[in-house]
Amino acid sequence: MAGAFGFKGCQKIRGPQIRKLLEAKDFILFDCDGVIWHGETAITGAAKVVSSLIRHGKNVVFVTNNCTRPRENYVHKFYRLGFTDVMLEQIFSSSYCSALYLRDVVKVRGQVFVMGCDGMRRELEEAGISCVEEADEPGATIYDCALAPDVKAVLVGHDDKLTFLKLAKASCYLRDPDCLFLATDNDPWHPLSGGRILPGSGSLTAALEVSSGRKATVIGKPSRFMFECISSQFRGVDPAQCLMIGDRLEVDMLFGSNCGFDTMLTLTGVSQLEEAQEYKDSELTDKHRLVPDYVVDSIADFLSAFEEQEDQEEQSN
Repeated sequence: MAGAFGFKGCQKIRGPQIRKLLEAKDFILFDCDGVIWHGETAITGAAKVVSSLIRHGKNVVFVTNNCTRPRENYVHKFYRLGFTDVMLEQIFSSSYCSALYLRDVVKVRGQVFVMGCDGMRRELEEAGISCVEEADEPGATIYDCALAPDVKAVLVGHDDKLTFLKLAKASCYLRDPDCLFLATDNDPWHPLSGGRILPGSGSLTAALEVSSGRKATVIGKPSRFMFECISSQFRGVDPAQCLMIGDRLEVDMLFGSNCGFDTMLTLTGVSQLEEAQEYKDSELTDKHRLVPDYVVDSIADFLSAFEEQEDQEEQSN
């Protein structure tokens, strides 16, 4: 896939080039963590960028692998951080897309065992999906705990209350070959302050894959299913008219490549330009799919492009 200017690969662009690129795109897809905000702090200029894109008639959507909160909580967070234009319909999280997959694609009949947080459960329940209730006695083990009789799917996501018993139960349910094995995402880890990291959903999924001898179907990025969710709710989405903006090469850039989007790496998150260059120069062609078309230091770089566009509009009036 070539970029909008006929080239691909780690091209740092600014002002006029950004403006030209945005003029060629109808849908702008943003990752959140590392692109729009860091925790409870918005990236400088991000709120103004989002507002300007919406004001200029762009379809702005947010695609995040963070499965820890339902979409309504995301709306509150956006508003809290100054993003007053964002609505529920623009947010596609891996937990929301997992709920759609279970409800609309596989049409699950029975209960879902959730190895994840309360936010995941809420998203599933809002979609009308029944989740197994956790009601074990203190000190219960896999030898004597109750197992639900009608579990039709196991869904793994971020679980900061993971126990060995949960892992053992999920492994038991997956002994049934008709029980679906799903993961919200396969992110291996997430950065924390002070150089620490938080194990991601992918690390939990890997543990269950080993214990069950099965491979999970991943719903979130880089799977195409998240784009299918967007296409089902926005009419006329053309991949050629989409720009994916993210901070992780192995997740966001690969997602864009899988879906046929142009991609942009912002350097405010996990991946850096040196890594992208290594993938670009690699002899392994699979690595080339992780290379962004464009690179910006921050999405705040869009602001100068909007200023130029607004100046031109004023001059033409």
